[in-house]
Amino acid sequence: MKRYTFGDLESEGPEHVASKLVPHKYIARGGLSFHAVGFRTHSEGVHVHDDREVFCIMQGRGEIEIDGRREPVHAGEVLVIEPGEDHHLIGDPAYPMINCWFHCADEPHPDQRPS
Repeated sequence: MKRYTFGDLESEGPEHVASKLVPHKYIARGGLSFHAVGFRTHSEGVHVHDDREVFCIMQGRGEIEIDGRREPVHAGEVLVIEPGEDHHLIGDPAYPMINCWFHCADEPHPDQRPS
């Protein structure tokens, strides 16, 4: 995992907002997640991807668990999860966490491809 702040987000022209951190042309999929108090994401077990995933912590604080190791996170941080890293977010009961997440690729989302 690599850790940044919102100030590190930038792009040159039409590429995605994190293109300097994750050099791909498009955001291929993503969403906004509202975390229940004390909830650990992907509680079913190991959760890994073949590509990089970006988390932008929009509100609150909690922890990121990477390969069984936990580190604190808070609003304003940007986390780049590397391929193969088992990752989970855990929300803080006093400061509920919301994060934006997305995966970047050389091809756009299927809905954004020319017909």
